[in-house]
Amino acid sequence: MKYFISETNDTAYNVALEDYAFNNLTDVDEIFMLWINEPSIIIGKNQNALAEINSDFVKENNIRVIRRISGGGAVYHDLNNLNYTLIAPRQNENAFDFKAFSQPVIRTLAKLGISATFSGRNDIEIDGQKFCGNAQAYSKDRILHHGCLMFDVDVSVLSNALNVKENKIVSKGIKSVRSRVTNIKQHLTQEMTVDDFKQALFDEMKTTRPDLEPYILSEADQEAIRKLAIKKASWDWNYGKAPAYDLRKDLKYSFGNIEVLLETSNSILKQVTFYGDFFGIRDVAELAEELKGLTLEESAIKTKIESLTHPVSDYFSGLTNQEFCELLLP
Repeated sequence: MKYFISETNDTAYNVALEDYAFNNLTDVDEIFMLWINEPSIIIGKNQNALAEINSDFVKENNIRVIRRISGGGAVYHDLNNLNYTLIAPRQNENAFDFKAFSQPVIRTLAKLGISATFSGRNDIEIDGQKFCGNAQAYSKDRILHHGCLMFDVDVSVLSNALNVKENKIVSKGIKSVRSRVTNIKQHLTQEMTVDDFKQALFDEMKTTRPDLEPYILSEADQEAIRKLAIKKASWDWNYGKAPAYDLRKDLKYSFGNIEVLLETSNSILKQVTFYGDFFGIRDVAELAEELKGLTLEESAIKTKIESLTHPVSDYFSGLTNQEFCELLLP
């Protein structure tokens, strides 16, 4: 296993390094990465950025907004948030095994006297409060798993910077963003900085993986990452062009939210855009392309679902064919 410990807090560069390692360093079977970002909101691959952030607050406080390559929801990073990434060969093309990839974090905390547990679809919690959200991206042969560990994050900034959908809070039976989350530091019985915690997690990885050694980037690698970082910092990548639509639906499922924008003409689908914090092993843009020209009538949608190259659940993990049909119907 090779590792990177990023020496920069430049969010666009760190996201680009992670992307590059996943998609270009394919001769390396396993990669571990640790990184800390400047104040930033990291939005999921399929999210509508403007809908996820408090734009005025973000601008006034110089908080960067960067899109990642994995699904899931938006998260807030600052200099007291530690991010970890694991890249490995893909064992099961249909699996979302968040729990297994979270074990190094859980073991590290156990050695520090903190009992942490994996919860729900992708969270790690202490005493029922979330301190880490995880997400995954997939290629044909590889899986990328990453998580953001709240060590001593400014929760007041987090709650002001993010537009958390009300149904997320209501569904969990809690009152606010602040009551949902916790920081690792407040559960420690010893003095520790985020850098100390980073070292503790790295030491745990070395204990379980004695073959861990650094990966040295070539000049060509570094130049490619710098170019990719420019793309990651661009408006087009992070916000994109708002699509035209005449019908919008926003539905909450057990696995997350799906927002769909439909542009139609005489009940014929001209364009469809999917947003949300859902996970999937395939890119929803592929599905959107296949749906163009579809008549928005139940029997036609069901026929189309049956003829798709890949099942609906590959794009929206946990969504049934009937639910997808209802999602598209006006």
